Amino acid sequence: MLIKLAKSCGFCFGVKRAIRLAENNPDSIVIGELIHNSREIDRLNRNFGVRSADNLDKLKKGDRAIIRTHGIEKDAKAKLLTIADDIIDATCPYVTKPQKIAEAMSDEGYQTIIFGDGSHPEVKGVLSYADENAAVVADASELDRVTIRDRAALISQTTKSIAAFGEVAAALIAKTSETRVFNTICNATYDNQEATRKLAKEADVMIVIGGKNSSNTKQLHSIALQYCADSYLIEDGDELRREWFANKRLCGVSAGASTPDWIIEEATKAIEAF
Repeated sequence: MLIKLAKSCGFCFGVKRAIRLAENNPDSIVIGELIHNSREIDRLNRNFGVRSADNLDKLKKGDRAIIRTHGIEKDAKAKLLTIADDIIDATCPYVTKPQKIAEAMSDEGYQTIIFGDGSHPEVKGVLSYADENAAVVADASELDRVTIRDRAALISQTTKSIAAFGEVAAALIAKTSETRVFNTICNATYDNQEATRKLAKEADVMIVIGGKNSSNTKQLHSIALQYCADSYLIEDGDELRREWFANKRLCGVSAGASTPDWIIEEATKAIEAF
């Protein structure tokens, strides 16, 4: 059996930047999870003393704080400025962009519509920069449950599918007299999705590596399943099962944007051992 790695996969620019900031600022406290990969978070804690706090009440004056890659809500950021003496903002620039757009469009009187997962920290952060008329939709059909104003601005969670975003845009345009569409999907996300799609078309089995709570990793797994029925999402090599590879000719491997190279290498070696 051959093993083939997707042409584009693994750490994106924003995650690499966040990891570098954490490593350069040991013994810091991250607000939430720095990235959606528990093993990499454990490594940062073990080797650099970087730990997580799920709310601001756990910080005290003098602490060094890191804002996670997905960003935090506007009010939380303002409160953080009054607590921590040293703040390192690891928010991905691709996440900061929709935050600024949501704020600017609200100021100009547009209703902000966010295509994404309302429970995701990135989306919560972006929503906090818009006014009270903003709404989050998971797909085009959900626009029917939202009171749409005459002028709207559409933005997307950075890890969403460009095709699905287009469907939401078309549906929203039909409901308004003016819709401004901002493509805020990360380039790295698009490249990873296209590489996974291409590989899944030729693979007999697909392994997608990444955090189970990672939006972009789950998106990759969903894409893989469209073209390869035997597609599996794992966090590391320990979850692999020998029977997945029985009588397979080509195993494709992809990984989410929060998956470090060392986990990809571990999993690939485990597959080779089978």
